[in-house]
Amino acid sequence: MNRRTPAITAARAIGVVVLLALTLFPFYWMLSTAVDTSPLSRGASLLPSGLTLEHFEHVLVDAGFLRYVRVSLVVALGTVVLSGAVALLAAVAVARFRFRLRTQVLVMVLMVQMVPLEALVIPLFLQARTLGMLNSLLGLTIVYLGFSLAFAIWNLRGFVAAVPRELEEAAYVDGASWWRMFRSILLPLVAPGLVATSVFSFITAWNEFIFALTFMQDSSKYTVGVGLRTFFTQNTADWGSVMAASTIIALPVVLFFVLVQRNLAKGITAGAVKG
Repeated sequence: MNRRTPAITAARAIGVVVLLALTLFPFYWMLSTAVDTSPLSRGASLLPSGLTLEHFEHVLVDAGFLRYVRVSLVVALGTVVLSGAVALLAAVAVARFRFRLRTQVLVMVLMVQMVPLEALVIPLFLQARTLGMLNSLLGLTIVYLGFSLAFAIWNLRGFVAAVPRELEEAAYVDGASWWRMFRSILLPLVAPGLVATSVFSFITAWNEFIFALTFMQDSSKYTVGVGLRTFFTQNTADWGSVMAASTIIALPVVLFFVLVQRNLAKGITAGAVKG
């Protein structure tokens, strides 16, 4: 029997504490600066000089930051829904059907992720202008959909391939149609994978800045990343408002993780079974 000595237990406990401290310190600094009465003169002090909610009031009431949150939620959730639906159907096609250039298609899907986003700004801007989709939430959602699809298809392909074909064949023998088999058998089994890819798609759309800044020309359609830029001036920054807005930006991501954390853990482990 492997017995843990007190020294090993203490070392592991210290390691966990250090890891938690390094992980949580940025969140503490962000929140403590957001409620600090004098964030500009705080310096390297770990404790705020005083507590106030004026920065949150300024961000939510005076600056109207909630409209940026609403726009980002619409774009991010739209990206999650569309990428999940399209990626799942594409993953079923490449995992279950045999067709010419199947391997080349998978390689091309993987190569899409290797292209720097900065190299796509001008071509996509010109294409969106030609299609009349500048300053459009639908156009921005389609752009984010293109970014998230490559990873989503590649990830979901492993989940679909891990589902035994015998289950599908048994459903067909029982008289089920393809749609009934897909809805009742395949979809529940790959649901954890959908959750895992949805988290990636949500974070991609929520945190993106360059394309939102380039495509959105109306301030009422700014996303949270572009809206955060309004608290910076040419020579200085309102750090209290910046940290308060950053805290508000982080809350939906944390809430999303809390809602899907159980299925996310299943998706991460299940995706490593078969590729």
